[in-house]
Amino acid sequence: MRIFNFNAGPAALPKAVMEQAQKEFCDYRGSGVGIMEHSHRNKLFDEILANAIQNFSDIMGIPETHSVVFIQGGASMQFAMIPMNLAIPGKPMEFADTGTWSSKAIKEAKLFGDVKVIASSKEDKYTYIPEVSEMKVDEDAAYFHITSNNTIYGTQFQSFPECPASVPMIADMSSDIMSRKIDVSKFGMIYAGAQKNLGPSGVAVCIIRKDLAERTPANVPTMLRYSTYIDNNSLYNTPPTFGIYMFGLITNWVKEMGGLEVLEKENNRKAAALYEAIDNSDGYYHSPVCPCSRSKMNVVFRLPSEELEAKFVKESLAAGMLGLKGHRSAGGIRASIYNATPFEGIERLTEFMAEFKKNN
Repeated sequence: MRIFNFNAGPAALPKAVMEQAQKEFCDYRGSGVGIMEHSHRNKLFDEILANAIQNFSDIMGIPETHSVVFIQGGASMQFAMIPMNLAIPGKPMEFADTGTWSSKAIKEAKLFGDVKVIASSKEDKYTYIPEVSEMKVDEDAAYFHITSNNTIYGTQFQSFPECPASVPMIADMSSDIMSRKIDVSKFGMIYAGAQKNLGPSGVAVCIIRKDLAERTPANVPTMLRYSTYIDNNSLYNTPPTFGIYMFGLITNWVKEMGGLEVLEKENNRKAAALYEAIDNSDGYYHSPVCPCSRSKMNVVFRLPSEELEAKFVKESLAAGMLGLKGHRSAGGIRASIYNATPFEGIERLTEFMAEFKKNN
């Protein structure tokens, strides 16, 4: 039975993509060898890699000043790789602290230099994104780091801060990358774990301005240097070939769907329908997130009691919906509605919510 998957990550994948991968898993394009068996030095994989990068560049509008690289270790390894490569002695690394993942990035950066948190919603349990116009980035900072969408707390930057020309803005976009149109040129680096909108877990994609890779100190190990991945087209060692293959299929699907303009419109429609169900429930369901900061990827809400929340999760699974339990650190309910979540899933969920309220 195929059910609706609301997991935060690894998350839902488009059905058409999984069916194509299933078809090619044991015999890729008549080669007699399964896709996971092909060498990364094979011409067939060269085509897979080139297609994935070109698709992504087309979809995101990535300028020639930036490179696209694939790195293992997920987004969490980037928390350390970024300061290892981009910290500048004597200059602060500045952060907006808007949730668990930004706080983890801050913790790692402190191992490599001076860190300044210039905006935070921690004291209010991360229920909103601080006003971007009040994020005053020091023109002498090494870089400024944000987390564009906070998977656990259900908040999202609706617009982005302005940085001095001398300061690259770096964004962890793991949970909302390729869900809306953005101006990539405004960022020195964007990185994301693949397991939400880009494919299966096991790989992170980084969009990095080429000149930033020249900052790396000489004592940074080879496999932790961005230049290693840029100079070798992510092929210095064996990359996560299956993850890159799936990334290519996902980007093919996005193009077939009509690109980011179409996806963003559909994502807005899905989020609006779910928030409407929450807001029109006479308080039975309520979102702790400030309306101005609500995420369109991760919708979090609460019920009148934790007992009812546990019952909601149990009965929703029986009704064909997986992964609605909130993160262990935040509790409540969380519906992750990434690109691959169809509107039919939102309809199923909102109908269940109405029925659950009626019965409880």
